[in-house]
Amino acid sequence: MREALVWKLEGLSEHDVRRPMTPTGTNLLGLVKHNALSDARYFGEVFGRTPPVDLPPWGTAGWWDATHRATEHESRSDVLDLYRSVWSHVDATIEALPIDAPGHVPWWNEDVMLFNIMAARLCDATRHAGHADILRETIDGSVGVNPESA
Repeated sequence: MREALVWKLEGLSEHDVRRPMTPTGTNLLGLVKHNALSDARYFGEVFGRTPPVDLPPWGTAGWWDATHRATEHESRSDVLDLYRSVWSHVDATIEALPIDAPGHVPWWNEDVMLFNIMAARLCDATRHAGHADILRETIDGSVGVNPESA
C-alpha cells in the first residue's frame, strides 16, 4: 500500500502532484503527507512513543491544512522522505510492542490495542490509495497499483 501511494506521484510535474482535484483541495502530494502524519500520530502518540516529526495539535485551527497539504516550502522529496521516515517509525512500533499493547486515542476518547490501530490505519491507507488512484487517472489516465500493472 505504501509504495502504491508513492508510485502515484512518479512521472508527474510539481503542478500535477499539488493541483487540487476536489472541491476540498485534495491532491496527490497532500494524500502522501496526510498518510505520513496520521501514521506518525497513531503509532506515536497513541502508544506513548515519540513520533519522528513534530505534529500539529489535533483539531486546532489550521490543523486540516497543516496535515493535508504540502506547503510551498516542502518539496516532493521532503514529503516522500517524511513518509519513509514514518514507515520506519511504524515498523519499529509494531516490532517493539505486542499485538495487544494498550494505547489510548484521545481524539476518539477510546482505549485501543496495537492491533486495532494497525487495522484502522490499513483501512485508512487503503481508502486514500483509492483516492490517489482516481486522482492519478484523472490527471493522465494512469491506472494500477504499480508500474507493471499500469
